[in-house]
Amino acid sequence: MAKLKPFLLLLLLFFFTVCGEYTSASKDEVRVGVVLNLKSPVGKIAKRFIKQACRDFYAKYTNYQTKLSLVFRDSENDTVVAASEALDLMKNEQVHAIIGPQTSSQAKFVIELGAKANVPIISFSATSPCLSPTNANFFIRTTHDDSFQVKALAAIVKAYGWKNVITIHEDSEYGNGLIPYLMDAFQEVNTRVPYASVISLKSNDTEISNELMNLKSKQTTIFLVHMTASLGFKLFLQANKIGMMKEGFVWIVTEGLSNLLDPVGSAAMNSMEGVLGLRTQLPKSKWRSVNIFGKWAYDTVWAVAMAVEEAGTAHSGYLKPNTSKIVGVDFEEIGRFDRGRKLFNTLLNTKFEGVSGNFTLVEGQRTPSVFEIFNVFGKKENIIGCWREDIAPIQDLNCNDKAGMNSTFKNKRKQPTWPGNTKDPPKKLKIGVPVRNGFNEYVKVEWKPPNNTSQISGFSIEVFKEVIKVLEFPLPYEFVPFEKNHQSAGTYNELLHNLTNKKYDAVVGDITIVAARSTYVDFTLPYSESGVSMVVLVKDENKNFWIFLKPLNWNLWLTSAIGFAVTGFVVWVLEHRTNTEFRGPIKHQLGKTLWFSFSTLVFAHRERLKNNLSKFVLIIWIFVVLILTQSYTASLTSMLTVQRLRPSFDDVKEIRARGYLVGYPKDSFVKDFLINQLNLNESNLKGYEYPKDYDEALSNQSVAAIFDEIPFIKLFLEKANYCSKYMMVGPTYRTGGLGFAFPQGSPLVSDISRAILNVTQDKYKLKEIEKTLGVSKTNCEAQDATTIASSDSLSLYSFGGLFIITGVASMCSLLTYIFYFVHSHWPVEDNNPETSFWSKISYLIKRFDEVESMANPVTISPQGNAAATDDDRVDEVHNSLVHSDNTSMDAHNSS
Repeated sequence: MAKLKPFLLLLLLFFFTVCGEYTSASKDEVRVGVVLNLKSPVGKIAKRFIKQACRDFYAKYTNYQTKLSLVFRDSENDTVVAASEALDLMKNEQVHAIIGPQTSSQAKFVIELGAKANVPIISFSATSPCLSPTNANFFIRTTHDDSFQVKALAAIVKAYGWKNVITIHEDSEYGNGLIPYLMDAFQEVNTRVPYASVISLKSNDTEISNELMNLKSKQTTIFLVHMTASLGFKLFLQANKIGMMKEGFVWIVTEGLSNLLDPVGSAAMNSMEGVLGLRTQLPKSKWRSVNIFGKWAYDTVWAVAMAVEEAGTAHSGYLKPNTSKIVGVDFEEIGRFDRGRKLFNTLLNTKFEGVSGNFTLVEGQRTPSVFEIFNVFGKKENIIGCWREDIAPIQDLNCNDKAGMNSTFKNKRKQPTWPGNTKDPPKKLKIGVPVRNGFNEYVKVEWKPPNNTSQISGFSIEVFKEVIKVLEFPLPYEFVPFEKNHQSAGTYNELLHNLTNKKYDAVVGDITIVAARSTYVDFTLPYSESGVSMVVLVKDENKNFWIFLKPLNWNLWLTSAIGFAVTGFVVWVLEHRTNTEFRGPIKHQLGKTLWFSFSTLVFAHRERLKNNLSKFVLIIWIFVVLILTQSYTASLTSMLTVQRLRPSFDDVKEIRARGYLVGYPKDSFVKDFLINQLNLNESNLKGYEYPKDYDEALSNQSVAAIFDEIPFIKLFLEKANYCSKYMMVGPTYRTGGLGFAFPQGSPLVSDISRAILNVTQDKYKLKEIEKTLGVSKTNCEAQDATTIASSDSLSLYSFGGLFIITGVASMCSLLTYIFYFVHSHWPVEDNNPETSFWSKISYLIKRFDEVESMANPVTISPQGNAAATDDDRVDEVHNSLVHSDNTSMDAHNSS
C-alpha cells in the first residue's frame, strides 16, 4: 500500500490540473479597457494592483462563469491620446467597460465617448468636482471628489487661527475645479484668500520660481497647494531653493499630493519638511503600506468583476449601425453596447468590503468618512489629528471611535513640526505698540539691559492678553514698539497708518476709536469707555472775605429785605392809631418801624402789639424768619467746614472767546479734535507729555485748561492727589472708546471683538486688572460731585412758598384794616356839590394820624367847616391825647 501512495498523489495532481484547465477554459471572458498614464507614479502603481486584483478575485471566486480580460492603453498624459485610445478600445476591442482615464481633464472627453457608446467609464483617480456622476451618463467614480475635503481643510485653517490663505493650483480641470468650493469653505470660517496663484502645467522651473518670488513678497505666508504630483513636487523643490521652506511659512497640500508622498524621491520629501497634508483615512489591514491609489484601483477591479458576473453581459456585443457623432468621430463603425445600461446599473448597486474600506456608491461615487491630517517630518508622515464630517468641527486622534471625539482639534491635536524644523507656530502677528512717556498705566514700554530688549505692560496690554486666551484658536503674536531711539516714532495716527503699509498686523494700546481713523483701519469693539473733557484750576471759595453772603443768593437776599420792610410797614399801619409806640415824629416812626421788623430776625422785638391783625401778621412772619435763619446757619456752617472748590472756567466758550491758551496731550488725536470740533485756534494750543507738565502749566496759568481723554484726566487727578487742586469740568465729548486696530477687511476683527465681549463682561476679572495696574476708580470723582453740590447757594425758589404765605397774610390784614377804617371814618356827605373826592381823602389821612376814639362821623359844611357832633367831648379827648403825645415826645428828645 505504501508503494501506491506516490502513484495516487500523481494521479490526483493530474486530475486537478485537468479540471483546473477545463474550468478556466470554460469561463466567459469579458474585455475591459484600462486607460492610464503608464509612465506616471500613479499609473505604475495602478497597473500593478489592477493585475493583482484580477488574480486575487478569481482565485477567491472560482465558481464565477465570467472572467475579466484587461486591455491596457497608455494615455501618455495627453488628453487627445487618452480619447483616441478609448475610441480604439470601443471600436476594435469592443470592451464592456473602461477603467480610467487617470486625470480629470482626460476623463471629461472619455465620459462623453462612453455615454454615446453606452460603455461605463469607471475612474478611481479623476477627482475634480466638475465631473459629476449625477450629471454625466455612464460615469462612475470609485473614489470621492475633491469637494469632500474642503471642510476638513477649512477646519485646519480655523484650528490654527489663520485668517489669510493664498491658494496655489494648477491650471487644469483638476486644479480649477476645487477652488470655488474652497472659497466657500474658507468664507464660512471667516478666512480670506487675498490672492490665488495659477500655475500652468507647462511651466518650467524658472517660471515657477518667478511666481514663488511674487508670493514671497506678499504679507501672507500661509499657502495651500492643489496640484498633481508632477507639478507639485517641482513647486516644492523651487520653494526650498528660494528660502520659502524656512521658519515663518506654512504649506498645506490637498489630497491629490498627499496620496502620492509615499513613492516620491528623497529630494522631494526633503523639500517638503514641515508640510501639512490631508488624505482619506483607510481601515487597518495588511494593505496599510500600499498607496491609496493602488487600493482604489484594486477595489475598482473587484467591483467590475462582480458586476459583470451579476449583469450577465458576457455574450453581449455592440449594435450597429449607430449614426451618433461626437467631435467629428463617426460612430457608425463603433456601434453601441447593447447591455451597457444594465452593467452600469449593476455597478451602481455593487457593495462589498474592499481593501480601501466599505465599497458603496452614493449618487455614482464613494463618500469618505474620515480624513487624517499629517505632518511631513524627514521622510516620515506623522499623523497629528483627523477630521470627520458627521462630528465636524470635532477633531481627535482616535477618529474611528466616536466616543473618543468629544474634544476639539485645538486641544487634542499633536504639535506639528513646521518648516525650519521649529515647533513654534509660524505666523506671528506683528503688533505695533505706542511708546509714551507719560500716563503709561495703559501702555508701558521699558528697555531692559543688557540687550535693550523691550518689555511691554499696562492695562491695554493685559486686556489684549486676556482676549487672546479666550479665542477659539491659537493666535501667536509679538509686540513691536513704535519707537526711534527708544522714543516715540510719531503720532498715534502715524502709528495706525503703518497698518495700511503692512508694517504691522495690528495695533494694541490706548487707541481711541474716532470716525476719522475708521476710514483707513478697522477697530474692534471698545474694551474701555472714553471721551474728551477739560481739566482746569480750581478756586477755594472758603478763602473769601464775603463768604457770609454766600449761603443765600442775591434774589433771596433782596426778597428777604423787602419782606422785612413790608412786614414793618404793615405792622405800623395796623398799630399807628392805637399804639403810642408807633406814634410820634416821622423819623421816630420810621426808625421804630425798621427796628421792629428787623429785630424779629433775632427775636429781639419788645414792642407790645395791640391790634389782633398785626399780631397775626407777626406770627406768620416770625415763622418765616425762623426757617430762613435756620437754613442760613446750616448753609454757612457747611461752607465753613467743607472745602468748597470752584473751577476757574466752566466752559470752553469763555476760553475761546478770550483767546486763552489750551493744553493737549502730545501725539494724540485731541489736537485735531480741538481745531476741527471746538474751533480753537492752532496757535493757542500747546502740547504736553507728562502729568507734571500738566501740573506746571495749570499752576502757573500758562494755559487756561488742558483737554485730554477722560481715563487720563482721572489718572492725572487721582495719581498725584490733585482732586483739590484741579477739576474736570464742562461737557464730555464722546468717542468710540478705547479699542484695538487692524487693517481694513481683516477677518480677525470679528473674532477679537467677540473675545473682548467675553472679557469685559467678566467684571471681576476686569476690576482685578484695573486694581493691579492702578487704573481703578477712586473717590476723586465722588469728591468733586459733593464739593460742587455743597457750594450751591440757597435760592428764592426754595422759600417761595413761605414768602407767598406771609405776603398774602400781610396784604389781607392790611386790606381788612383799611376797609374798616374807611368805612368807619368816611365823611357824611351833604348836598354841597363843591365837596371834592380828594378833600375826603385828605380828611381820611388826617383822621388816620389821629388817635383811635369813639367819635362819630362828621359832616362837612358848605363852607368847609366841620359841624359839631353830639357834644364837645371828642375835641377834649383829642387835645388831651395830642398834648400827652407832645409831652412824651419832648421828654424823649430831652433825654
